[in-house]
Amino acid sequence: MAREMKSSATAKRHALALPALATLAAVTGVAIATPAMAQYKQELRNDLRVCSGSGPAVLVEVDGVKSSRGTLRLQTYNATSADWMQKGRWLSRIEVPAKAGSMTLCVPVPKAGSYAIAIRHDLNGNGKTDIRADGGGMSNNPSINIFNLGKPSVSKTAFRVDGVKSIRVQMRYM
Repeated sequence: MAREMKSSATAKRHALALPALATLAAVTGVAIATPAMAQYKQELRNDLRVCSGSGPAVLVEVDGVKSSRGTLRLQTYNATSADWMQKGRWLSRIEVPAKAGSMTLCVPVPKAGSYAIAIRHDLNGNGKTDIRADGGGMSNNPSINIFNLGKPSVSKTAFRVDGVKSIRVQMRYM
């Protein structure tokens, strides 16, 4: 029992220290190793300047945004079946106000490798997926139908990033 309490207290201290370590690393430019789970759930801004450098990053042209209402959410995943569209397994997320027509987003990725992207237009901004109103799209623009329930295999959405990779995503609505 005492060992479990000590282990729990240590885990809490480590969880509280991660943001401070990340800030220190960003300010000093020194790389600091962090636990594997720290790579997930990074909330980012849409900074197009990142894609004017050498990367690694993905420049995403989103076409066919239906309306300037609501928000557009882009999530990046490792291109593995263990991560692709699994709850809490996204690497980074950019959420911006929707703009009808085309939009450009730039998302940095941790390192060269294979990734997949999913985008959702939350038309009413309620944070929930409303099948009849909200739109979506994915890297490589795979077909989405009733049989794959809007979740095509990772092999159909994966792409390789070595520097700055440009992709186009076509939004789809019901």
